[in-house]
Amino acid sequence: MLALFDLDNTLIDRSVGLEEWARGFVRLRSLPHGAEAFICDQLCERVHPEDFVDLQAVLGLEDDPGDLWHEYVEGIARSVRCFPGVKEGLEALRGAGWTIGIATNGVGDIQRAKLAETGLAPLFVGICVSGEVGVRKPEHRLFEAAAAECGVARGPGPQMAHTP
Repeated sequence: MLALFDLDNTLIDRSVGLEEWARGFVRLRSLPHGAEAFICDQLCERVHPEDFVDLQAVLGLEDDPGDLWHEYVEGIARSVRCFPGVKEGLEALRGAGWTIGIATNGVGDIQRAKLAETGLAPLFVGICVSGEVGVRKPEHRLFEAAAAECGVARGPGPQMAHTP
């Protein structure tokens, strides 16, 4: 049996992780009041390296946007936490014979960094990230690619996911 999971705000609390990272980013650079809320608003949904070109300009930063992206990837990965019971639940599924995988939207380097930092990566047989395969949820092709990553041919059956 195959179970595919989303990552952000399903297995891990990305929202709180973003707030924690933004708070540290603002404090480190002594940015003005309101910068933390602005950053969180800008990065609350889909985040791509190009977003840091805009942040750099709006916040008046001298940092290279590429460096800001890498700082974000490392920082957000350190800031996110699993929701209570996630690791235990995934381990129980594996112990019961389930094949488990990830089918998530996002950019590969950041999603994989979050999985590694939280210790979740080794629990999954396959990890499929939309930015690496060129198709986003809820498109069925992402689920097919994720099943293939897990070594399973996805046939008819239930499919559940939240929409972006």
